[in-house]
Amino acid sequence: MNLEKLNIITPILKALTAEGYTIPTPIQEQAIPIILEGKDLVGCAQTGTGKTAAFAVPILQILYKDKSNVRGLRTIKALILTPTRELAVQIGENLAAYEIHTKLKHTVVFGGVSQVHQTNALRAGVDILVATPGRLLDLMNQKYIKLDHIKIFVLDEADRMLDMGFSHEVNKIIARLPVKRQTLLFSATMPAEIIKLADTILNNPVKVEVTAPSSTVDCVEQTVYLIDQMDKIALLIKLLKSRSIDSALVFTRTKNRADKVVKALAKVGINAQAIHGDKSQGARQLALNNFKLKRTRVLIATDIASRGIDVQELSHVINYDLPDVPETYVHRIGRTGRAGLGGTAVSFCDREEREYLRAIEKLISKKIPIIKDQANLMSDAGEGFI
Repeated sequence: MNLEKLNIITPILKALTAEGYTIPTPIQEQAIPIILEGKDLVGCAQTGTGKTAAFAVPILQILYKDKSNVRGLRTIKALILTPTRELAVQIGENLAAYEIHTKLKHTVVFGGVSQVHQTNALRAGVDILVATPGRLLDLMNQKYIKLDHIKIFVLDEADRMLDMGFSHEVNKIIARLPVKRQTLLFSATMPAEIIKLADTILNNPVKVEVTAPSSTVDCVEQTVYLIDQMDKIALLIKLLKSRSIDSALVFTRTKNRADKVVKALAKVGINAQAIHGDKSQGARQLALNNFKLKRTRVLIATDIASRGIDVQELSHVINYDLPDVPETYVHRIGRTGRAGLGGTAVSFCDREEREYLRAIEKLISKKIPIIKDQANLMSDAGEGFI
């Protein structure tokens, strides 16, 4: 199926074509017609499946055809709530590309930066608001944002939202929305609390599930090294010195370790940048942009970046530390192998992480092949690293 068969209007179709979209992904093919019909929807889809376009495109089309947009002050008619700054920025970038021929306007609000530019955009009037929960509630309390005219509400990455402790904020925001609205909930996994939330806020929703919950992308090659913690940096250096790794997103468990890995790599001439919660929003965005533009080959991240980073043709994800929540592994490796392209996920597993590995293999229903050739690891090790 091509995009024309989804009955997408010409202004949006023109923008999608310019962005290189030709054939819709499964989540887009199934979700877009349902949303255009005005129905509530629960979408279960992994990251990297084209989920953002699956809700952004029909939202733009619905608002473009809404006659109330013709005159008068712009009011916020669609709210997209998302858990992280990075994901909010990514959604905003996609909207900017898709809406270019529609005369619709959006803005993005998130914490960690001055609110001046955000409030200026809100005063000018926007049709679509992309927001993280904390900054949204803050601006609502300051009377910059009213949700009285919301027609479409999107709760994106719902499972991640609850994992990050935003349940209370999400409920407060939902309580301020009009009762009569179209609600779209997207989640990579569907644990019991998400099912309960969906039952509470959606009205007779259609469920779209394009992959089994927590399944890994088939085109991602997965391997694991069984290794002592003290040898991990040497192994990472050895791997990164191979030019077969075009780009690598490396996940660590803690912010402190992410910074230490950057310093250890710098000692052997490997340029890397870190992205985590202690970095300012400007520093995080700069590091991410450098990585996307291939100015930086290696990005070291904590799980704040396991979703919301959309990097074209990312060749490798490296789990320097295995996550203690197995679903997080799925989200991490979903950063590569996107849009049907191949990718590689390499994990380091020390003795204390063996139980994490077993839990991951149980979740994805497959054994991850063990790489046994680890000779001469310590020859490249940085000094003083733990």
